[in-house]
Amino acid sequence: MLRFLTAGESHGPGLVAILEGLPAGISITEAIIREDLARRQAGYGRGGRMKIETDYAVIQSGVRHGRTMGSPIALLIENRDFSTGNGPDGKPWTHTMSKEAVEDEVTPIHRLRPGHADTPGISKYAAEDARDILERSSARESTARVAVGALCRAFLAEFGIEVHSHVTNIGGVEASTTDGREPIDWAAVEESPVRCADPVASKAMTEAIDAAREDGDSVGGIIEVIATGMPIGLGSHIQWDTKLSTKLIAAVGSLNAVKGVEFGTGFAQASLRGSKVHDVIKPTEEWERGADGSWARPWPRRSNNAGGLEGGMTTGEPLVVRAIVKPIATLRSPLPTVDTATGELTEAHYERSDVTFVPTCGVIGEAMVLITLAEAMLEKFGGDHVDETKRNHAAYLATVGPRFGA
Repeated sequence: MLRFLTAGESHGPGLVAILEGLPAGISITEAIIREDLARRQAGYGRGGRMKIETDYAVIQSGVRHGRTMGSPIALLIENRDFSTGNGPDGKPWTHTMSKEAVEDEVTPIHRLRPGHADTPGISKYAAEDARDILERSSARESTARVAVGALCRAFLAEFGIEVHSHVTNIGGVEASTTDGREPIDWAAVEESPVRCADPVASKAMTEAIDAAREDGDSVGGIIEVIATGMPIGLGSHIQWDTKLSTKLIAAVGSLNAVKGVEFGTGFAQASLRGSKVHDVIKPTEEWERGADGSWARPWPRRSNNAGGLEGGMTTGEPLVVRAIVKPIATLRSPLPTVDTATGELTEAHYERSDVTFVPTCGVIGEAMVLITLAEAMLEKFGGDHVDETKRNHAAYLATVGPRFGA
């Protein structure tokens, strides 16, 4: 069973992640984790925090001589801002976020932000200071998720599974979406300041971000995560909670500010007839063969409107997951709100913030898809060492083609 936990606050000493369940024998280095962490920090519209942090995950356990041992992998990511930055009231974050009681009072946050976890959080946890809530609900926590996702990326690479993401909408500026089978220039995505392969849309997106910044506002958008190379049959139709679609919706929907998740053509299918939606299976004369004459991929489709999922299981077509990201709740021109100390009308709390983190959300979305697919692969194929998992995977692939011979 694959599982992970994260801990830490946005302006605390650091973040911690523990991943349990990866088999032994996978090549892992801190450098490959750093690659994804650096991608998370990039993106047009990010705030000043990214100029302070240079995220680096230090492996504390579970890896020896560059390979996993099968034991839990613990990661530690330092928050440099904790020891080097100035917090509220001009006091350092070591004072504001001290784990010990402090003599000098810390000004509590009473001005709640509409759209943030502040209001339900202080109610649920009986907090007098909204900082008790916002420090953990901050998107800073996603750094730990991306680090765990990098570990799962290394595992999935052993099976030829790749996961990428790009941005298809920021502030209403639309770029083209895909069914996952058309080629996307992923190098161009990584070079784009908004992680969009369309240079025209990319420029318009940056302009939309600039306009929102000028107005002291924020903008949301849409991310698309595409996974290729999965075998047919990951997940299960047997129970609601074993469906891979259920797990992916929960995983991607857990991202800060995500308000909707769809697969393939998703919500647009509500306006179409079934004959225009369902993915027809190709006859065998149209199937591709591998070098040894066997079927390269069984049961290929003429379209991929389902986004690679039917009945909660992978079809073998590319997995296409799209998520709608709302605008960030912390605004430079704050919305009206209520002061919890007085009950009077006031302006919402403002602390430095991004104008948008949609490009970053794509990288975090990748991480959650990577983790979910790694869990599904291990659930299906098991193995205490990655070589055992590979043998089980190869044996399964030999059985999933048609029964009438290759």
